[in-house]
Amino acid sequence: MRIIAGVAKGRTLGTVAGATRPTSDRAREGLFSSLTSEFGDFLGLHILDLFGGSGAIGLEALSRGASVVHTVEKDADAQKTIEINHGLVMKNKPVGKFHLYSMSAQRFVSDPPKEKYHFVYIDPPFDFTNSEIEDILSKLLLGEFLKEDGFVAVERTAKGPKFSWPEGFSPARERNYGAASIFYGNYAPANG
Repeated sequence: MRIIAGVAKGRTLGTVAGATRPTSDRAREGLFSSLTSEFGDFLGLHILDLFGGSGAIGLEALSRGASVVHTVEKDADAQKTIEINHGLVMKNKPVGKFHLYSMSAQRFVSDPPKEKYHFVYIDPPFDFTNSEIEDILSKLLLGEFLKEDGFVAVERTAKGPKFSWPEGFSPARERNYGAASIFYGNYAPANG
């Protein structure tokens, strides 16, 4: 697994054996192509990756110029991998700030927000239910974690029950990448 673009382009990242399911290179390329379409570039963006795994999504955003990248991961082995991968990316001197939160995504969204985010990536284990994801999305909404132009992507298994956006989000598009599908949605609070 490598960083696709930005100051750390080509840098090889470590993975976590057995503890996580990395987003495929094809899906990551599609995700970042969608984000480039949505935001233009990454300069000034605040990014939240709620199920960090190896940290590849957040570190890719950091390499591309994101100002703030927060990654949430509860697994101790994955946390060590994220720290190692962060060290590799930092050798290329990205300008943004990175922080790893060692806790569950559910706990993170239950606390007051550390930032307001332009983009939130949610890629839980495939056995995580859609209703558990909807609960996280509801907490993002109620806790006001998202900026007005907030954009969210949810990765799910292509073979599981279809994901639907809860109230407060409007579907933007869906892309399939073999075993995984990514659902994109816009922040659309009722009072907005």
